[in-house]
Amino acid sequence: MSDKENAHPVEAQPQSASGTAGSNEKENSKAGGQKGSTKKNHMLRLILLALGAVVLAGGGGWLAYHQLVGKYFEETEDAYLQADAVTVSPKVGGYVEAVLVKENQPVAAGQALVRIDPRDYRAQAEQFQAQIDIARANADAVRAQIGEQESTVAQARAQLAAAHDSAAFAANEARRYAPLAEIGAENAETLAARRNQADQGARQVAVQRAVLTNAEKRIVSLQAQVRQAEAQAGTAQAQLKAAEVNLQSTTLVTSIGGRVGDNTVRVGQFVQPGTRLMTVVPLDTLYVGANFKETQIGRMRVGQPVEIKVDALPGLALRGHIDSLAPGTGAQFSLLPPQNATGNFTKIVQRVPVRIVLDAGPDARRLLVPGLSLKVEVDTRNAKDAIKHVREREEDRQEAGR
Repeated sequence: MSDKENAHPVEAQPQSASGTAGSNEKENSKAGGQKGSTKKNHMLRLILLALGAVVLAGGGGWLAYHQLVGKYFEETEDAYLQADAVTVSPKVGGYVEAVLVKENQPVAAGQALVRIDPRDYRAQAEQFQAQIDIARANADAVRAQIGEQESTVAQARAQLAAAHDSAAFAANEARRYAPLAEIGAENAETLAARRNQADQGARQVAVQRAVLTNAEKRIVSLQAQVRQAEAQAGTAQAQLKAAEVNLQSTTLVTSIGGRVGDNTVRVGQFVQPGTRLMTVVPLDTLYVGANFKETQIGRMRVGQPVEIKVDALPGLALRGHIDSLAPGTGAQFSLLPPQNATGNFTKIVQRVPVRIVLDAGPDARRLLVPGLSLKVEVDTRNAKDAIKHVREREEDRQEAGR
């Protein structure tokens, strides 16, 4: 028993020594871990502080930039390229005889686009020309009659003069025979015959005067017929001009230069006046239609510079300037303007169309077509104090009104 008891401590002592060593190692590892975690936490705090300082500096810089510069730049993505395109429509109806251009073809101002069958309109023009010729011929015939009638008037004047002389001679004879008949030198029958001749001469003068008057009135009537014929010729002339306009309108020409688009007309198609056949788009006069919120236009003025980014041309920034602002919001010019005098009302921020002139070179313009989406940014720094000045003047006006 004693040997066994003595053997126990001897065997147990090494075990306790090894346990002590293991516990020391654990304590050392724990201390090292604590030191490592402390270093990591310190580094993490330094990193976070540095990031915070960077964020704070960046935020402060952004805030300063925004207050000094950034808030004076107004931008919108509700912007599109536009052009004042011209719709080509016929003035007259008829069958299309020829289509002289193709889809997307460049055209110059005055170039023919479509030709309508002109035969009916040419026939109308010839008909009115014939009416003019007839009216002029009638006027010439009446003028010839006037010439003949003037000869008749001259004859009537001569006959009147002769009748007047005969009447005067007969009257003198009657006066001369009257004293002779009183003293008995001539008989009463001779005096009566002389007086009868004088009366007949006076009546003949009246007849010839009436003939002359009728002949002169006939000239006036013939002159009225000339004027009537000339008026008929004038009416036919006006109708001829209208017919010639219609005849010329059978050939449709473009009033502007550009490119043909939306070409829907075909040879043999019957078209009515006002039918939309195609559209000519003037690509040289493109402009930007930007719709800004009503809260953005307070500092916008004509001439302010604009930066334009085209979705179709990434990385390219074009320049422009404000040309004009619309005299009302887009809702006011819609087909059915809103009527807000109702029981239920929801305030919606309105948008104001702004027209921007595109300051781009020919190389860039060749890549642009109406309808492209844009992003525009307006620099309003030259009017940054405009709202303040308006407010001050309004306050001064109100103060003066009190």
